[in-house]
Amino acid sequence: MSLELKNLCKTYADGVEGETVEALKDINLAVKSGEFLSVIGPSGCGKTTMLRVISGLEEPSSGDVLINGERIIEPWLQVGFVFQEYALFPWRTVSENIEFGLELKDIPRKERRERALSYIYKFGMKGFEDKYPKELSGGMKQRVAIARTLINDPAIILMDEPFGSLDSQTRNVLQEFLFDVWQSSQKTVIFVTHNIDEAVFLSQRIVGFSKRPGSIKSSIEIDIPKPRDRTSPEFNRYRKEILDFLNRERLSLKESEN
Repeated sequence: MSLELKNLCKTYADGVEGETVEALKDINLAVKSGEFLSVIGPSGCGKTTMLRVISGLEEPSSGDVLINGERIIEPWLQVGFVFQEYALFPWRTVSENIEFGLELKDIPRKERRERALSYIYKFGMKGFEDKYPKELSGGMKQRVAIARTLINDPAIILMDEPFGSLDSQTRNVLQEFLFDVWQSSQKTVIFVTHNIDEAVFLSQRIVGFSKRPGSIKSSIEIDIPKPRDRTSPEFNRYRKEILDFLNRERLSLKESEN
């Protein structure tokens, strides 16, 4: 399912009478069906705001979000959101957390359980179906969060720094896990991250945001065959290109503040 952002802008009131904060400015972006796109940029440049607008959780100040050419103005079932904080219900078991979206759709209990178990086994969590979030590692919690999103079969998956709070070893394992899930499902993924290595490893394309107000300043196609070697010269060349872009944006931000 394709996604297009046309002249997208988002402005917030900042609590001071008569003043506003411009978060996004003239975002124009086309994402192909089945594409894995990463978004990278300075902190506070509007990356998360863009995801929230795409999901329908927030309205744009101007411009449009189009999915398969249809304008989106409210939360839509075809869009799934995976947050950094896991957002699991502590009083529900692993299976019950994964089933939650199906429960809202009034899917019968037996079918919900069977479908949840299929994801639990596929995601390497057999034996954890009746555990509670407090009994899980960070990596396991994020697997549950991803399964809870995928079980609803969204066409587009938005991911907001989903591995940001994990240690580097767990993060690498989950990057490989997510890549396998994406390859088998061919969902359209928009992935926000601050981690350059992660973006190069996962993405078909990386979009670079400017300092606030966020606008697209760079678009890089990642032409490295899979599986990708994080130590290869090609990988390091892309890493350096993105690092140079981020450094230029940080320098620009410092100059504007002086």
